[in-house]
Amino acid sequence: MKPSTETLIKISISCLLLICLLQLPFGYFQLIRFISVVGFAILAWYSYERKQFPVVIVYLGLAVIFQPLMVVPMEGTRWVFASILVAAGLVISIFVKGKAKT
Repeated sequence: MKPSTETLIKISISCLLLICLLQLPFGYFQLIRFISVVGFAILAWYSYERKQFPVVIVYLGLAVIFQPLMVVPMEGTRWVFASILVAAGLVISIFVKGKAKT
């Protein structure tokens, strides 16, 4: 069975956020912010099409938090926690959505 575009976006963002836990150049983190904003916007659109309005708000909120233009001021350990939490939430949402369909 071929994974949906939505699933691929969630897995991709999750992996990129977990890679952010490594010591990498600042440019990588900026690139991940741009990619995340686009990914969260697409996920919000998919949720909007399914009329899942609370989920739309969550994805738009994540897009605002991860947007690269005005960085949300948090110390490094909080960004680590946020990255892990968001990555875990995205992966869990893949399985929860899959169970709801069956």
